[in-house]
Amino acid sequence: MNKKQFLDELRSKLVGLPDEEIENRISFYEEMINDRIDEGKSEEEAINEIGTVDEVVREIAKDTPLVSLVKHKMKPKRRLRGWEVMLVIFSFPFWLPVVITAIALTFAAIVVMWSGAIAVYAVEVSMIVTTFWGVGGFIASGMTDTYFLGAALLGFGGSILMVFACVGVTKGMCRLTRFMIIGIKSAFIRKKRR
Repeated sequence: MNKKQFLDELRSKLVGLPDEEIENRISFYEEMINDRIDEGKSEEEAINEIGTVDEVVREIAKDTPLVSLVKHKMKPKRRLRGWEVMLVIFSFPFWLPVVITAIALTFAAIVVMWSGAIAVYAVEVSMIVTTFWGVGGFIASGMTDTYFLGAALLGFGGSILMVFACVGVTKGMCRLTRFMIIGIKSAFIRKKRR
């Protein structure tokens, strides 16, 4: 792939961004390719170092705030005509519940997704409470009831293991959430022109 093909394909995949932003990004990557060519590399080598167009689009999606993407997408390209305004007003009872439902479902999906992480933390807290309960019971029994000592040791060992589970689940959920946000942003950016 040469420079022109790379930049043309990149431009076609960034149509969800404002025109000024697209031109800034194209200029940036064109300059990056030119700098590598000035260092003595061929166009293909320079482009291979940068990455594929899809990787570049993903990086751009990470850098672009979701609010600005939605704002650009919602901004009308032209003034609405009178009949279009009336249609929006009279269809309000139909489209508003759909929008509210979509927002509620998205929020519910996020809550359900993170509830697994919350459950792991709840188990961690219960293991710590078991440790203190076992130590307290063992001391209260005059250090004769080994049931409490066993519970304390089980709670202590379980709480140590659950720390690793908590860290792993939290990292995984953060990666998944980030992946979902980047996917949403990419969907806004990559929409093809009609």
